[in-house]
Amino acid sequence: MPGVGIIANVGAIVLGGILGLGFGRFISERFQETLMRACALAVIFLGMGGALREMLRIGQYGQLTFVGANMLLTALIGGALIGELINIEDRMASFGAWLKRVSGSTGDTHFIDGFVTASLTVCVGAMAVIGSINDRLLGDPSVLFAKSVLDAVVIMLFTAALGKGCIFSAVSVGLFQGAVFLAAGAIEPLMTDAALGNLSYIGSILIFCIGTNLLGLPYIRVANFLPALVIAVLWQML
Repeated sequence: MPGVGIIANVGAIVLGGILGLGFGRFISERFQETLMRACALAVIFLGMGGALREMLRIGQYGQLTFVGANMLLTALIGGALIGELINIEDRMASFGAWLKRVSGSTGDTHFIDGFVTASLTVCVGAMAVIGSINDRLLGDPSVLFAKSVLDAVVIMLFTAALGKGCIFSAVSVGLFQGAVFLAAGAIEPLMTDAALGNLSYIGSILIFCIGTNLLGLPYIRVANFLPALVIAVLWQML
């Protein structure tokens, strides 16, 4: 059934969040802080590994070469300018504040941070895009099933450390992957191997930035870099 992969992904995030919420109630604040640092390190190295895989190539004589520098600079700088003009980060935060209010979570001081961080983590990446396209056009939800397992574990850990705002990243995943699902026919011709490589390249860098935010390093408004993903995909056409 087309769409079953998206439904499974949303359900897995909710289930992982509920498990993390129950788990988080039984551990002290000190352990929750350590868990959050562990999540941050895992996200940093996942992002770093994905970025290095795309940016480094072995040359003819065995030397490492850096590829995609022009695409990287154009996507990040152009994406940042567009994202700041649209102010995506504040719009996500406002949506998180609305969810916080309607869910009766006004006393949860970490709700919005948890929602934004978890949403970016599970939405940024090639699996979300290609999985939704496959689910629509090929009736193949296998990529989204695999993503569901990964997201469930990630959200379980995030929720234990950052609270129930992370559970509502299921809304973000449903909206984002649902939009890709509906637009799959138009998007599919753009999803060449090179475009997917660029998407993974920039997406991994943004995931790395999410990890540095979790560590409490100088804050990067990662959501305002999301247009960089579009530029990365369109780069091959330009």
